[in-house]
Amino acid sequence: MSTSEMNDQQVAGLAAAICATAEAMGQEMNPGTAAMMAEDLCVYPVSVVKAALKACRFEVKGKLAMADILQRAQAADGRPGKDEAWSIALCGHDESETVVMTAEIQQAMTAAASILRLGDKVGARMAFMSAYERLVTQARAEAVPVNWSVSLGHDPVRRVTAIESAVRMQLITQQAGTQYLAELRIAPISVDGQAIAGLLTGEVVEASPHIREKLAEVRQVVDAAKARLDRQRLKKAQAGRVDTYLRKRKARKAIAQLKERV
Repeated sequence: MSTSEMNDQQVAGLAAAICATAEAMGQEMNPGTAAMMAEDLCVYPVSVVKAALKACRFEVKGKLAMADILQRAQAADGRPGKDEAWSIALCGHDESETVVMTAEIQQAMTAAASILRLGDKVGARMAFMSAYERLVTQARAEAVPVNWSVSLGHDPVRRVTAIESAVRMQLITQQAGTQYLAELRIAPISVDGQAIAGLLTGEVVEASPHIREKLAEVRQVVDAAKARLDRQRLKKAQAGRVDTYLRKRKARKAIAQLKERV
């Protein structure tokens, strides 16, 4: 991310939003302080910072602080938590598996791989998590966006299903997924191979009953994960509507009180 994420008008609007958030939390904030905070936050997309401010209004009990906003803005970058990252790294340690992982997971696993090869899974996990947390903290401090890539395994069928899953989960783009397959020179000759590749290309090819059953299992897992994401998005949207309604009601009440005083 770069400071060009926001223009001057957006930074000014963000400063006003910071002041309004502080006021909603029972705190008066100097406009100059809010402007300084907005300039520091301009490396993040506007939508991310606004979501972080909303989370602060619901979750922070004391005064609004820069650390509160940063913590929530950084957590929205899509990087998995350390436990999830470790499970992804373990899958990637199996050379037959194709795994989609972040740059930080790959680097942290390098630090833990030698320990894991010795059979010390607990020590490897500790080394991985220590390195992973350090790498994520550094990336977030520099506002580096998350970067997912595919770590290829030996099993050609698992390569296709893993890449297709990554595309559906929007970890990598459709174009990137197709490019991965092209670079692998996966040219399915059999009908089953064409059916598997068709998951990405969209070309429908009738597979054998066995492969159809396997593909159905893959689709169920991916569709279930997508449904969870859709529910999370719906929940956030509903919370946003409730927040907007409450703020409007509060504003109407304040206006009514002012009219009564006059």
